[in-house]
Amino acid sequence: MTTRELPAHLDVLLAAECTAESHGTGADPDDVRQAVRLRWLEHVREGAPPSAPAAWLRAAVRAEMRHTRRRSRREVPLHEQPYGPPSPPAPTFVLAADGYHDPATAAEAPLLAAERRHVLRTAVTRLPGRCPQVLAALLDGGDRTYREIAAASGISQGSIGPLRSRCLACLRRMLSTEVAAPAVRGRVR
Repeated sequence: MTTRELPAHLDVLLAAECTAESHGTGADPDDVRQAVRLRWLEHVREGAPPSAPAAWLRAAVRAEMRHTRRRSRREVPLHEQPYGPPSPPAPTFVLAADGYHDPATAAEAPLLAAERRHVLRTAVTRLPGRCPQVLAALLDGGDRTYREIAAASGISQGSIGPLRSRCLACLRRMLSTEVAAPAVRGRVR
């Protein structure tokens, strides 16, 4: 045994101190023991062994336990790590023609939008008078002016705006009657 090693009787004392101090704290006594052994070697390397080694070991164990408790308060447990498994992607939202958002995944969003366009175009074809022609021209996708719509449909340019307003009101009424009113669930009035 060299002067640098911890004597056997002190190693037994160190093990007992580490076990006693770590009880109830959740610290691993072997980790504390290893840290104190390292501090012993550093102390011996700088000079001679301490004059009262048993008292030095007790003080070193207590200091290492305080350090361990402080470190455990700052560390985040593994199950709470911010770099854990990725969370599922948030659903994208499709803006419906009526202005409501419906939750949908990236795969469902184009399908819902296409379904809404189909329902809208079908409803436009059932409108009375010249409404299907005017609203179809507005829904065409191109940014057509009232002048272009008037020329294509044979309607005067001044009557496109009022006709459009009446047709949209009619379309709103038609679509609102097709959507079922929310029922009162579980109650009878």
